[in-house]
Formats: sequence, structure tokens, C-alpha cells
Amino acid sequence: MNRDRILRDRVLEDCASMSEWLVGIRRELHRTPELGNVEFETAARIELELNRLGVEYERTDTAIVGLIRGERPGRTVALRADIDALPINEQTGLSFASAIDGKMHACGHDAHTAILLGAARWFAEHRGELAGAVKLLFQPAEETVGGAEPMIARGCMENPSVDCVFGLHVMPYLPVGRIETRYGTLNGCSTSLTITVHGKGGHGAYPETGVDAVLVASHVVVALNNLVSRVVSPLESAVITVGTINGGTRSNIIADRVTMSATLRAANDELRDRLVEKVHRVVSGVTDAFGATGEVAVSYGYVALVNHAESVDLVTQTATELLGPDSVVWKDSPSMGVEDFSFFLLKTPGAFYHLGCATPGHEYAPLHSGRFVLNEACLPIGVAMQVALTLRALGSGHATTPEDA
Repeated sequence: MNRDRILRDRVLEDCASMSEWLVGIRRELHRTPELGNVEFETAARIELELNRLGVEYERTDTAIVGLIRGERPGRTVALRADIDALPINEQTGLSFASAIDGKMHACGHDAHTAILLGAARWFAEHRGELAGAVKLLFQPAEETVGGAEPMIARGCMENPSVDCVFGLHVMPYLPVGRIETRYGTLNGCSTSLTITVHGKGGHGAYPETGVDAVLVASHVVVALNNLVSRVVSPLESAVITVGTINGGTRSNIIADRVTMSATLRAANDELRDRLVEKVHRVVSGVTDAFGATGEVAVSYGYVALVNHAESVDLVTQTATELLGPDSVVWKDSPSMGVEDFSFFLLKTPGAFYHLGCATPGHEYAPLHSGRFVLNEACLPIGVAMQVALTLRALGSGHATTPEDA
């Protein structure tokens, strides 16, 4: 029996034995969801488990960085889990459903946290066989302002310096036992736009005396909704959505000001920059044509999540070894949903992948739905993937066994 197979069987067996423990932690977290940057009970629960495992860590606000040092020197691999929930009412009827009105782990971050704690448990129990170190990044606020950048700014990728980073996300359209990823861009970037149209007020009965900001804004919306189809190649991915529009005071008064908010998503940062420039031109040109003026305020959000090829190779090799040759699903095109794991990948090589959490033959609810339910059989598989992937990235961790002699 070769060493890879010995390691594979051992990791799968060890992680399967954690199933009841993993489910217990995940359900406890699910009952008490907390929003971004106020995940105080969640952080305390993570600390409790790390203390039980004898894992050293540092906590800043609700962000926690754990570190497991091996007995031998080597590389450092980081694993990340986001810990925040969403402002959604749960509608699942589960016995362990959210106990807090208006809050729910509708994106599976409770599962991500449980999986990372499972990886912490495995490495804590096998640190004597480990060459190198494993960092555990429990990150707040992925769903809101983004917790990755502040953690990086505080040095979570240093001391010791991280050589490779991996993250995962449960995915309800994938059955348990499958993983999904892609080379290059997996998630697009996000940009918020605030567009203000300035017209000239007047009486609704005498439109020639004013410049109708509502009318002008409506033409801006139409122009923006045609922008992607005429400027972006069909082989690229982007979307502009005007989500809010506010203006006017009464039905018989010509509005002198309208404010709109929009989101721009693009497959890469270069495409984003081109579209931002085009938005400025559209707003300026359309408003000028009507005798109005317009301005655009731009707020840049998450950058595109771009996987590193060698790290994707490690993910797919690990999945094939652990779960079988048919376990890898290739994502055809980037998602326009954003993910701030992207900032970790700006600092060091790594990859992000999706973990199947659906029960085959059962209808699923999407992420960010009050009806989202995951199959908890994905939890030990997620731990096994993260453990085996880390060992492969470290290039170590193979225990000496009689079969190796």
C-alpha cells in the first residue's frame, strides 16, 4: 500500500469519526447567528474549542488567528473560514433553527467555521508528525464590509509568513462528495455607484420652465442597462444593476434632483475600470443632452477572486485522491457574486473552491435564502479536504507506518 493511499484512508477515517462533534458545533452556531463584526458569541465559541485543543491564537475584536506549529520546520499554509450570518428570517423549521429573529446562517458560514475547527482538531492531534505550520483564519464580516483586508493589515499573513492559502464555500447545487473550482477568476469584483442627476425645479403644468430630473434619470437608467451589451464582449462577464432611485416631492412639481444607487460587477478589475469610465461618460452625456448635470460617486468593493493555477492543481489532485475521479466539477464562468477571500490571494498563492452540500434527488434552496438547508454529511468531507490539501501543500505530514517500511 503506497503512502498516499495510507494518508488518504487515515484522513478520511479520522474526519468521519468527527461527524457527531462537527454536527454539534455547526448546529450550536446555527442557533445563534450574528452579523458582521459583532460575532462575539461566535468568537467566544471558537476560542473555547481552540483552548480545548491547545491551539495558540490571537483575537482582535471578532477576528481570530490560530496557529499550529509542527515539530519540524517547513512551509506555512493558511485556511480561512468566514463566521458571520445574514439579516434573513429563517424559514426551514429545523429543530436547531435560528433562535434570533431576523438573523440566519443562510450562507453556510456556520458550516465553514465547524469545518475549520475540525481541521484545527486534526492538526492539533497530529502536530508531532507535521513539518511546517498551519494558520487558522476565522474571519468576520464577509457578508458586509469585508473582514479580510483588516486581518491582512494587522499581519495575519505574517509571523510566520504564509506560503499558501485555501478557502471553501458550501454550494447547494452540488451534491455531497463533489467539489467545484476553476482556474483564474472564480468570483468577480464589486463596485458601488451613487449617481446624482441635477435638474431645475418647476410646476408640473409648465414643464418647459424646468429640467425634469426624473425624466433625465430614467434615460440614464435605460442607457446604463444597455451599456454592458454594447461595450462588453459576449465572452466576458459583467452586470450593472440600478437598485434604488429617489427624487421628487409631489406629483405636480418637477423634480430638481434624483439620486440612484447601482452595483457594478465584473469578471476582472480591468473590465471594472473600463465600465466605471463608461458610466461617467453615459451620465455626463445623457444629462448634458437634457440640459441637466450629473455626477457619479464610486466606491470600490471586493476585488476579483483569482485562483492560482498550481493551487487549483493541488485542490483537484486532493479531491480526486480523496473522493474519486468524478468528484471535480469545473465551473464554466466566473460568478458575479463576490467573495473577499480575494484579498488573501493578492498576498500569496492559493485557491478557493466550492464544497457540495446537497442531497441528490432533493430540491435545494439557494444561498441567501431563508429556506437554505445543507446536508451535514458535507462537514467531515470538508475537513478531510482541508486537511489533505494542507498536507499536500506543505509537502509533509505523512506519518510513518509499518506499511511504509
